[in-house]
Amino acid sequence: MTQLSETVKELITKARIVSFAEWEQSHSKAGIAIFQTADDARCYLSDEDLLQIKTLSPNNSALIPVAQLLRDRAAEIVDEAREQVLAIYPEITQPGGGLYPPERAQACWRDFWHFLRCITYGIAGGHAEYTNPTGLHYMNLLYQELQVPIEAMVLGLKSIKAASLKLCQANQQETLAPYFDHLIIRLATFQIQ
Repeated sequence: MTQLSETVKELITKARIVSFAEWEQSHSKAGIAIFQTADDARCYLSDEDLLQIKTLSPNNSALIPVAQLLRDRAAEIVDEAREQVLAIYPEITQPGGGLYPPERAQACWRDFWHFLRCITYGIAGGHAEYTNPTGLHYMNLLYQELQVPIEAMVLGLKSIKAASLKLCQANQQETLAPYFDHLIIRLATFQIQ
């Protein structure tokens, strides 16, 4: 595997997608701490976490079952998104492609998993605008440094949205779409320079 430069290592630590700073109006400090702990560990919210959030913030708990469903089906959703990217960009994992060698492709599929994780935080918290502008700035710099193919990543996010929404009830899809669109729009602004 390719050795990461010090610049890349530093950018990785600063590239945080989510911010809970604006959630104080809708969530208690204890509730925000549950989200922050999961994000710090880079893991999905557990059943216990979701139950505590529901108890602490009952007014924002309507979509918690959706966050749980998407978490439980994350592997399937990410697999479907990966298949879409490979169908549209079949050369991307071949020598000379943007996701070659295989470690690069694996890192991008892992990012898909993390994108969905962050989206589920927004859904569970009832906040469609959950991103951290500073963290996304560093993520953009990281993607520039690594020359990540942005078009393929945006397609992956759109595919994550499609795969996720088809698992949800039709009457929930319109409510849920903004949680995906928020991150899609942010990622689409990234530039490879």
